[in-house]
Formats: sequence, structure tokens, C-alpha cells
Amino acid sequence: MFEKLMQLFTVTDDSTADDKMTLELVTAALLLEVSKADFQEDPAEIDKIRTILLQHFSVSLGDINAFIDQARNTSADSTSLYPFTRYINDNCNNIEKYQLVLALWDVALEDGRIDKYEDHLIRKIADLIYLPHSEFIRAKLSVIGKETS
Repeated sequence: MFEKLMQLFTVTDDSTADDKMTLELVTAALLLEVSKADFQEDPAEIDKIRTILLQHFSVSLGDINAFIDQARNTSADSTSLYPFTRYINDNCNNIEKYQLVLALWDVALEDGRIDKYEDHLIRKIADLIYLPHSEFIRAKLSVIGKETS
């Protein structure tokens, strides 16, 4: 009886969850979170996510939809951003973190505007991955500048 009770209070090892994480999957999950932050998952934003994943990662064109579904499931199974941001912190340098935030802004602006909820979520992610605020702003202005030119 005490053994069963102890099992309830024993912290489980997160290594099995970490083994499933890849940079591609974490990035896709965070991009999807931004796409639905404004409570509308715009098809243009999903297309932008596909483009980003195809350009920057080894996801094939034939596997992209299945991969996005896998990222959706991973994101839905998570109760917070922590597993994703921890993976980024453990495996990425500041340049890669900046590139991630740049991609997040690209997705947010794909529908023509940055919603306050998208802005808040990207700011939160940037804070959690310890990206300096000046880099957060530089990424935002870079994406906005591309849109207006």
C-alpha cells in the first residue's frame, strides 16, 4: 500500500519525453502555438509554417503534413511551453534562438497583422529562452520591415 502511495508522489523521469523532442518538432510546436494564439488558425499561417520547416529543417515535402500533425499532438499533450523552451535552451545558441523568434514573428505577421495575443506569446517565448530584449525587438522590426517593403 505504501509503495503505491509513494509512486503517486515520486517525480517521474522526463528523459522519455526528452528523447522524443527534436529541434524540428519543438520549432514546429512553437510555430503552431503562435498560429493559434489569436484564436484563429489561418491557412496562410500554416502554409508559412510549412515553408519555414521545409527551408530550415530536413522535413521532406511528402512528410510535412504528417510532421505538422505530430507537432500539433505534441503541443496538445503539453501543459506548458516549458518542455519546448527547455529543449531550446539546452540545444541552441543565441543566434539560433534569434532565428526562432524571427520565424515566430513571420508566422504572426503572415495574416497581415500581429495580434496582441501573438505578440504576448512571442514575448513570453523569447523571455523563456533568455533571448535579450533588444534581439526580440530587432527580430520584430526586421519582420515588420520586410512586410512594408
